[in-house]
Amino acid sequence: MAAEQTFVLPDLGEGLSEAEIVAWHVAEGDHVVADQPLVSVETDKAVVEIPSPWSGRIARLLAELHARIAVGAPLALFGETAGTDTGTVVGSLTPGGVADAGVTVRASRPASRPRAAPAVRALAASHRIDLASLTGSGPDGEVTRADVERAVADLETVGAVPLSGVRRAMAVRMAEAGATVVPATMTDEADVTAWTQQTPITARLVLALAAGCAAEPALNASFDGQVMTRRLNTAVHVGLAADTRDGLFVPVLHDVNAANAETISIRLETLLEAVAARTIAPDALRGATISLSNFGMLGGLFASLVVVPPQVAILGSGRIHARVVPDGDSGFATRRVLPLSLTFDHRAVTGGEAARFLAAVIAHLATAS
Repeated sequence: MAAEQTFVLPDLGEGLSEAEIVAWHVAEGDHVVADQPLVSVETDKAVVEIPSPWSGRIARLLAELHARIAVGAPLALFGETAGTDTGTVVGSLTPGGVADAGVTVRASRPASRPRAAPAVRALAASHRIDLASLTGSGPDGEVTRADVERAVADLETVGAVPLSGVRRAMAVRMAEAGATVVPATMTDEADVTAWTQQTPITARLVLALAAGCAAEPALNASFDGQVMTRRLNTAVHVGLAADTRDGLFVPVLHDVNAANAETISIRLETLLEAVAARTIAPDALRGATISLSNFGMLGGLFASLVVVPPQVAILGSGRIHARVVPDGDSGFATRRVLPLSLTFDHRAVTGGEAARFLAAVIAHLATAS
């Protein structure tokens, strides 16, 4: 049995220096086992569940709910720790803390603690909602995501709600981008009459964006405005703006220039499901070299979008609609068109480069497949 030990916020990678405590999964006095969920923290885009490093008893929680703490700051004080914690296990544990086959590991928790999934706890914590105040509509009274969302809606009718978690990160990121980027927007339309009802629209947009990057690599670049350097990226990693109730997520489809529509559609579905469940891995939110916003799925034709450094461009697609156009000597014809908006950082991209990129995107979209 080891003496008291302090567990600190570990390095979460990608140069992150702090995180917000959004849910404690244990309470003071609880006995826990190694690798049991201890606390959930929220970084810029993801909720990360941090497991307990040891088996033992929680003497004190050293960080308050909703506090933003730095990497290396103390999280919890363990009163005693051990590789095996026979006080909280039915059966026995191996020295590494893994239960033998058929053994049930049970960590104690206050009887009054409401039942809810970690992602639901994180959502409630991010909006400063006490789960104990809610009546769960799930099996055996479990609090569901819908229960929390109803409570959030009720809260928002009362007054101002402080930004936290994803929305706070979004506000900070957009403010930083607005203060540094010199944006310019170019618009046009692509004739998509050849598309069928089965055409995977977002996947086609991703492939067209990759074609635009191949035709004009200046749009697939990383720009450092502090030292005035530009790097042209070989691989195309597309950040996809995903709208959620919690705020804007931007999962990344990596290496789309080496993929086909079917593969992209499968990967896209997996990413969006992970975003919805708040289980998306941090690596899936990093490394975008250019972004896409398919806002036409919700509504709108054209938009001036926000470029987030070090990227230099974002392509937006509006709602597909019918347009009557001249059709040679025969008069007029009705065509289905897709509005496109290309916003770029004019510090790093010229108007000519943007026009060539957009022309290549339009040409790719005009094909049937």
